[in-house]
Amino acid sequence: MRAQYAPWLIATPLRWLARCLYRVRSLHADRLPAGGALLLGNHLSYVDVIVLQLACPRPIRFVGHESLVEAHWFFRFVFQVTGTIPVSRGHALRATRRVVESLGKGEYVLMFPEGAISRTGQVMKLERGFELMARRAGVPVVPVYHDGLWGSVFSFSGNTYLLKAPRLLPTPVTVVWGAPIPAGYADAATVRAALLELGEVAFAAHPRLGRHLATEVVRALAKRPGRLELIDRTTTRREVTAAGLLATAAALALHLRRTVREARIAIVLPPGAGATIANLAVLCAGKTPVNLNFTTSGSAIAASLHIAGIRTVLTAEAMRVKLPGFPWPADTRDFAATLAAAGGKRAVFPWFVAAWLLPSPCLPLLLGLPGKGGDAEAGLLFTSGSSGEPKGVVLTHRNILGNCRQISSLAILPGTAVMLSCLPIFHSFGFTVTVWYPLLRGSRVVTVPSPLEARRIVDAIREEACTVWVTAPTFARAVLQKAERRDLRTLEVIVSGAERLPEDLAELAREKFHLEIMQGYGLTETSPVTSVNQPDPPVTTGTGEAQRGQCAGSVGRLLPGMAARLLDPVTRAPVSATTPGLVALRGPNVFTGYLLDPERTAEAFHEGWFLTGDLGRFDEAGFLWIEGRLSRFSKIGGEMVPHGTIERKLIELCDPRAAAEGESYPVFVAGVPDAQKGEVLVLLTVRPELTAELVREKLAGAGVPNLWIPRIVKRVDAIPVLGTGKIDLKAARALACGL
Repeated sequence: MRAQYAPWLIATPLRWLARCLYRVRSLHADRLPAGGALLLGNHLSYVDVIVLQLACPRPIRFVGHESLVEAHWFFRFVFQVTGTIPVSRGHALRATRRVVESLGKGEYVLMFPEGAISRTGQVMKLERGFELMARRAGVPVVPVYHDGLWGSVFSFSGNTYLLKAPRLLPTPVTVVWGAPIPAGYADAATVRAALLELGEVAFAAHPRLGRHLATEVVRALAKRPGRLELIDRTTTRREVTAAGLLATAAALALHLRRTVREARIAIVLPPGAGATIANLAVLCAGKTPVNLNFTTSGSAIAASLHIAGIRTVLTAEAMRVKLPGFPWPADTRDFAATLAAAGGKRAVFPWFVAAWLLPSPCLPLLLGLPGKGGDAEAGLLFTSGSSGEPKGVVLTHRNILGNCRQISSLAILPGTAVMLSCLPIFHSFGFTVTVWYPLLRGSRVVTVPSPLEARRIVDAIREEACTVWVTAPTFARAVLQKAERRDLRTLEVIVSGAERLPEDLAELAREKFHLEIMQGYGLTETSPVTSVNQPDPPVTTGTGEAQRGQCAGSVGRLLPGMAARLLDPVTRAPVSATTPGLVALRGPNVFTGYLLDPERTAEAFHEGWFLTGDLGRFDEAGFLWIEGRLSRFSKIGGEMVPHGTIERKLIELCDPRAAAEGESYPVFVAGVPDAQKGEVLVLLTVRPELTAELVREKLAGAGVPNLWIPRIVKRVDAIPVLGTGKIDLKAARALACGL
């Protein structure tokens, strides 16, 4: 606050106190105009106004909700002495006049267009009142975003205000000022997009994102040595504490550092204590863990080993027996035998004692871990190859730490969660969300070796009182059909990713278990999470209003620190946020490129934005709706024809039961090159009754455009599916082309 709007005796001590509590960094303040301007900021806490004033070189007049004045004498006093303009729906015109008057005098006026403090940590729906104010005053709108206050006692993180432990050290807060937007162009969609882009800059400036992933994990584990970290249910039930996990990984890391020369070590293990320890040990050894997809073809695995320069593989004897066709290199090591060669319990014990007795910062120093990781390689994953040859996706320390911090800023996976982990670790969802995130955050993990073992998953959830289950729709269906309501009584949320969530599956969870499946969206190249639905936050104050954390059918709002643009699929020109377009993303979790493949790396980016290959749109509340893969569209007669829409429509018309139950892949539409028309649609089906005549009759009768009707129908024994549960687009297209 500045003396112009508050008495000196009040403003001076508040500024002094704020500077003690917050280290405010202001970026691009030179963008602020000389005259009046309407400042529009994101709203995360009760102290946003103080922090923004500290970052602004000129005094700010604030606009606050009138309900606060009515609720408590303290807010009446604050509004009066600071000259804050009260606003409410009942007195909107009066507030508009006062704001316009202040702007006309050349003042800076700050509004929070979300209308209330965000209780989700994300940018909520923007109210449109600011548009009229800016136009009437004839002043520009300046978006401003601040990062760092979510998680403080004055925010709603943890679903409560104030009732949480205060931060002991000054909180680093980054404030980024946007370029002025002329009043005539400052609509809600434009301002929202600008806020998200500023948020990406602010989030990326956080100092923790430049640190080393292994160093951060070792410190986190050393702070809670006695905590039960992981319950492995691979064969017999096994409990692993934080100290035990850290000590075992440290002993193994020193051995690997001595005996492996290459920069990367492959890991072929199912979810469990062994896989978690192996990944941490490899990273602590100064190497890059490469979790290989053992469900793909031997030739694809061999190519991955060659591209990554891998000569050493950590696995288990049971995996070697299970995978006879795997191209095992000469230096393939059994995990248990390697740990024994590292010294076994004698090597582990000193680290176990150190984890209990030494301060947490000492352990990384003893292991010789660097403090900074930044853009150095921290993990290598190979894409599933669903749309082409597998590509090596290099994830940096910044990528993984950034995505973990983004997830942590939401309420969906708190540190108190007990997470059921069954996704393979070669899957990016399993790699980041079920391995690195719990190690950093402190969430307990219960592991089952395969997502296909429905009965074991049901038993694990029931017996270990799991509260969060991270899965994919393909794997979730069998579990939800097999389980009884009492089996999943402790579950609070199911997080679904990797593929579209069928409505019937969501309805099954809702009706049978009273659970909402929170659909998210991500890609290997984004570490992987970019957006997710989360439970609607509770209303805990008398002045609070309901807020939405989820929207059925969408993939949720973007995570903090993510920015998005929608582009025309052909010209790459930006399109309106509400118009379907190619989704392009930017954020600290977005990878920097494919391993040894500059050509495909260049194709993946456009002017610094990562091209996801998915078509989507945003609604007014900021929820993202994915319409389909760009590769699953054909351009015929100048029109974009969506393959997925044709498939769903055909199933609905020909087999309502299969449509209702969300049956997987009974049909597949592909675009095949054609000399005359450029491309022609081919339908693959496992249904013998689906002839070309019947397909035409059904679709034409339902009003489907003639261009959308497949001309060729091919009968196949099965639609190819990958081990991750996704359709194998490459193999399916080959079938359609007759290869």
